[in-house]
Amino acid sequence: MMHNKTPVWILISCCTTALCFYSNTSTSAVTWQLTDTLSQSSAANNLTNDTSAVQVVSLGRDHRVFTDINRHSLTGEPDDIARFPAVSLQQYLKDRVAGLYVQETSGEPGTVQQMYIRGLPMPILSQKEVYQSQPLVVLDGIPLIGEHPFAYDIQQYDYNRIGPATNLLSNIDMNNIASVQVLRDLASTAIYGPLGANGVIAITTKQPGTSRKISFNSYMGVAQRPIVTTINGAYENDFRRQFYDRYTATGRYSADDTYPLYLSDSLNTAYYGAADWSDSYYQNGLVYSANADISGGGDRANFRFAVGHMRNQGVADETGLSRYNALFNINMKPTEWLLFSAMINGNRLLRNRNRSLRDRFATMSYIPDLSSPLAPNNAIYKSYLQQFENSFDNNATNIVEGHAKLVFDFNRLKVTSRLAIDYNEGYRDLFYPRTLMEENSYASNYYGYNQRVIFDNHVTYDVDLGARQAFFLEAGASLQWDAYKYNYAYAYKGINDFIKINLLESDPDDGNYLNPLAFPRQLVYKFLDYTRQNLVSFYGRGTYNFDDRYTVSLLLRSDGSSNAQPTSRWLFAPVLSAGWNIKNDLLADNRTFSTFNLRASAGRMGRLNVFDNFSQGPSYSTYIGYTGNVIAAGYNGFGVLSRPYEFGWSGYGIPWSYTDQLNIGLDLGFADERIRINIDGYTKYDRNQLLGVPSYAEYGYSQSYEVGMEVNNTGVEMQLSADVVRNTEGRFSWTPAIVVNYNQNKLTALPGGLDEIVIDNRMFRVGERVDRFWLLQNEGIYLADSEVPLVDGSRRHFNSIDLRAGDPRWVDIDGDNAITNADKTLMGNMFPKVAGGFINRFSYGKWDLDANFHFNIGRNILNAEMANRFDFINREGTVNMNSVKEITFWEKRGDYSQYPLYNPWSNVIPYRTDQDLFLENGSFVKLRTLSVGYDLSDWLKSRSSAIERLYVYCTGHNLFTLTPYSGRDPELVNFMGYDTGYGLPIPRTYTLGIRMNL
Repeated sequence: MMHNKTPVWILISCCTTALCFYSNTSTSAVTWQLTDTLSQSSAANNLTNDTSAVQVVSLGRDHRVFTDINRHSLTGEPDDIARFPAVSLQQYLKDRVAGLYVQETSGEPGTVQQMYIRGLPMPILSQKEVYQSQPLVVLDGIPLIGEHPFAYDIQQYDYNRIGPATNLLSNIDMNNIASVQVLRDLASTAIYGPLGANGVIAITTKQPGTSRKISFNSYMGVAQRPIVTTINGAYENDFRRQFYDRYTATGRYSADDTYPLYLSDSLNTAYYGAADWSDSYYQNGLVYSANADISGGGDRANFRFAVGHMRNQGVADETGLSRYNALFNINMKPTEWLLFSAMINGNRLLRNRNRSLRDRFATMSYIPDLSSPLAPNNAIYKSYLQQFENSFDNNATNIVEGHAKLVFDFNRLKVTSRLAIDYNEGYRDLFYPRTLMEENSYASNYYGYNQRVIFDNHVTYDVDLGARQAFFLEAGASLQWDAYKYNYAYAYKGINDFIKINLLESDPDDGNYLNPLAFPRQLVYKFLDYTRQNLVSFYGRGTYNFDDRYTVSLLLRSDGSSNAQPTSRWLFAPVLSAGWNIKNDLLADNRTFSTFNLRASAGRMGRLNVFDNFSQGPSYSTYIGYTGNVIAAGYNGFGVLSRPYEFGWSGYGIPWSYTDQLNIGLDLGFADERIRINIDGYTKYDRNQLLGVPSYAEYGYSQSYEVGMEVNNTGVEMQLSADVVRNTEGRFSWTPAIVVNYNQNKLTALPGGLDEIVIDNRMFRVGERVDRFWLLQNEGIYLADSEVPLVDGSRRHFNSIDLRAGDPRWVDIDGDNAITNADKTLMGNMFPKVAGGFINRFSYGKWDLDANFHFNIGRNILNAEMANRFDFINREGTVNMNSVKEITFWEKRGDYSQYPLYNPWSNVIPYRTDQDLFLENGSFVKLRTLSVGYDLSDWLKSRSSAIERLYVYCTGHNLFTLTPYSGRDPELVNFMGYDTGYGLPIPRTYTLGIRMNL
């Protein structure tokens, strides 16, 4: 972490997404830093790149210079963070940044992970809301495009999106990164317009220099196979026996008990023999990375070129991710007043996906016979895995980002024009032989892309007001074109397992194709969707600074979106920010404070409609639904028109939704910056949001989208760091830093003035958190029928079913002697109230030691895995996803002793998930990283080596977890707060690495 000992206010304000200054929220609302290619140069005139803490920008003919304090929101230098063998940006940033919460739901390399800045802007009901809540990621000024959630419209299960479902942010190679900042308040995010309504993560790559530099960075290690306790049929039989002994008439198994066949024969070695399946399922995974770059040039032109390869093998189910990446930057200055710069970043991601039954069945939209699960015997399990040798699952994602920019510098007047593009495309070709699906083969092809093109222009002018005052003006416009498309097809029952065709390109009328077709026409289903969104923005800003003491900035912008309705196409959004440098104003001679800044910002920013369904009001679509598929492209091969019943009704008069935010911050430095504190308090209202209200069922609609939902997030963010022991003359030093985020959300309004609403199995009530569970309260068990309360001769009942011995004692909140939804209570919360990290850096001589902890406090988990385990009666013999038993069914998880023995045959379903019996405290503390390094640079210099720097290190990751949670890992929880047991474990990883500069 870098700090300038002299706290001086930066004056420059934001431009546009091309070449722009933004507020460093860890210092002040008016401390600005360049985000674009040459913006981090010490002087734009000579193209020199300077990644040090002090960035200098010339302002005007008097050459007044304002120095950036440059306290990065990211705790830790990118080069140090790159030691972590992560595969995604989310994994790098977790626990290091104030205001950011990262949810890692699976340890499978390359899977999508969620990020939230300053809480939840809306209730999370499905993957669609998850996508709409993600922050904007900006790479060298390019706002990156992500996946579009419209693909979920054709899915019956939304565990994973169709296609590769690979994390698009896995293309960020931390070895190419100079700085990362998480921008949270409107003073810093407003320049990105509606794209930044959920916060912004701004990434700046390393830039060329005027001297030749070559560097090489690499690590290699192993992800350790987890230690698990396996079980077999004997264990499962003993587990179930206690229920039979207590609740069956004879105390033993009989045909009437419908006892599963796979547990009925204790001589069956497949289920009652050795439970050694884990030998084929879990493994030690190889992880490695190698990166090299070269940069050089002169004052008039320079470049940087970097290449890299990363491989991260998962510890389960032969999963893994490989990345190949190349990045090129070039800057040219043919004249004193003209600068040209360009950047291109290309990546290819290859992912080996899991082979879980649930994901496979969900992809196929087909659930076979589930009466006999996979056997825990390794020999039998290996024979099952061999069937995948006749299948294939090819996942590939290509990502390209780049921009070209011209800067015309006429001293105080500067004009910038830029063209930028972000493009990613994904392929997935899948085939399962008939041996894996009840003699029905399956094939699918997917191709899709997401494309963003931006053309923006802006002009800035530095007004000369004398030595003590400065006034900076800017104005600009931005045009953005987004396009999303996918082609998808799947088919069943091929003529054999050796003919596998491209379903997207096959043409029955083409004589070159097989005849008869490999798949019957009636069993081939094709889908195509394409949507666009255009955004036009105009803005202007003025920033005034007096004597480096007082600063005020006003941004005015107007945004027009093609996804907004014609009557509400444009939104005007103002943002006002101000700062007071108390140190310079009142405490210039005070030695206690080295920094004392007070800042504030308030304003409004629009939120984009992700879907174009709302732009024209009620609409028709070219599909019709049928059993087994959510949406079909036609009926019997013919395109049809129908109302979008599955999506829901959308009417007229839908306005822009927007976010109103107020932020107050304080930056303190003590004892010549030996102690540094940054505190931000905020309140954020996301207003005018759409909510699908269940209605119009009589017309065939599932819901009606109504405007008027409002969610408030309030919180405090703190980053504290201190040089507890400073390194003097190569001796011991210790610099700890703690990042703490406290957030509370609240639903403040519902459409139509409703006080509460029930959607699926969730209750939302005005005045309550939007991430609460809606559960029955459990007080034990009825041991006898006589214990069940009687009122007027009527026994207490659950949804008209009388409660009896062996049933749960659910609390009758409304006192009507009936257990219904009215007796459910909002309790717990899915997201933590407090989250953060505790980061420590020790050094002694050439040695250094980093120890980083990650923690969540005040968070609850619904242990759905245990609910399913105890609800074995209702899971056996049924054909649905809750009845799927993965091979990990034969793994001992959780603490069975903490649950009462209810009667599993009861019609009230006593082990239902929606009760607080399975609600647990999900708080935890993890030692996430422990790293030891040694710098050999001085030793090499003494031997006249050409190597400028040589640093070696070893690291351990995810070393231990302290938690009261009884499940596997309190992080392996889905976006609904459920631990379903399907997430692959986050591995313990050990690596050895080297960093070398020539």
